[in-house]
Amino acid sequence: MDLIHAGPSTPSRKRSRWENGEEQETPRQLSPKRVPKPKRSKISDTDPSSSSSQPSQSPRPRPTPSINKLHSVCVPPRTCHPPILPARSVFTYERLNQIEEGSYGVVFRARDRQTGDIVALKRLKLDEEKQGFPITALREINALMACRHEHVVNIREVVVGETLTQVYIVMDFIEHDLKSLLTVMPTTFLQSEIKTLLLQLLSAVAHCHKNWILHRDLKTSNLLMNNRGQIKVADFGLARRYGDPIGVGGLTQLVVTLWYRAPEILLGATTYSTAVDMWSVGCIFAELILKQPLFQAKGEIEMISMIFKLLGPPSRDSWPDYYVLPLAKTISLPPSQPPQFRQKFPYISDAGVDLMMRFLTYDPECRITAEEALQHPYFSESPYPKHPDMFGSFPSVAAGEKRGKPFESPRAPVRPQDYKLVTEFDDI
Repeated sequence: MDLIHAGPSTPSRKRSRWENGEEQETPRQLSPKRVPKPKRSKISDTDPSSSSSQPSQSPRPRPTPSINKLHSVCVPPRTCHPPILPARSVFTYERLNQIEEGSYGVVFRARDRQTGDIVALKRLKLDEEKQGFPITALREINALMACRHEHVVNIREVVVGETLTQVYIVMDFIEHDLKSLLTVMPTTFLQSEIKTLLLQLLSAVAHCHKNWILHRDLKTSNLLMNNRGQIKVADFGLARRYGDPIGVGGLTQLVVTLWYRAPEILLGATTYSTAVDMWSVGCIFAELILKQPLFQAKGEIEMISMIFKLLGPPSRDSWPDYYVLPLAKTISLPPSQPPQFRQKFPYISDAGVDLMMRFLTYDPECRITAEEALQHPYFSESPYPKHPDMFGSFPSVAAGEKRGKPFESPRAPVRPQDYKLVTEFDDI
């Protein structure tokens, strides 16, 4: 394998031939070697045991065991169970293009050579690993297999490359991600479309929480959307089971992208649950309405200040456990003020503002759950959620499609100076 230098600021790393677009070398077919015939032993004529009159003894056939004796009548045969098969090679897929590169992997678009299906391959970054297979990758694969849902990206299989550090997760290919779609759209989504997208997101989050899975990185760039108005939750790199024993150090605080991080994590909480995902859902809900992120902070202190400005400073009534958090004593609270939700979202109904406030609630114990949010009156008032088939389609940047230029209307004809109109009174 060649060593490719990605640039002066990027350390060199080994890339597989599949990522470089090279085909797998077919092994040469070796010519069959001639097997020497066994030499016949010389038998002396005087040997009494070499009599030709001795009959040849044919081997006795082995008795075939009865299936009824090996298997119970109540238990099906072992052949009904799926066999344990090794992982397929990545060369069974044809590389088309690279989609994006994240902190935990590189995503490619590829085609299955056997079926012709277009899939997405996520190559796990294992080059710098010295402690074996990373726990984050195991959690991602386990979470994707445990949370199979119509609005969660489907995992197909895991394929391997030429070395132990080349492991790829094969998933369904989705045309868009919600963040890039919001940047190229000329206008924001309609209220009926926002309700449909939010219902799909809440159903996926409720399914994950029902299976004891915390996503811990919900944001618009991790929500994939196809051209049929359906979104899929993706990128479970930070997901984990929250029912497991937490351990001595507690849960890690380095989770959730800063703009979507809940205030309890910002203030150093080491124990948290599904409420951190619901805060992220509220930030996504606000981003769908505003067509831009709600909290565009450059650091954690600025993020806390922006939350205090929108929600007002926390109190013992709104957040009783605030003063117990590790970083609460290091922050001086601003003067008390009412929440600014109505000023921030003037074009949504009162039910929509109420749902937003219940998403963005200080106290995690009082924050709305996904199951409760699905039954909120906001979704049963006019305008009603739009059917996904009624959504418009957009060119896919991940598939290499480009937006077509608008048609230019022809210009009006320009009359020359010496042009004369022909009338019926003129002599021709």
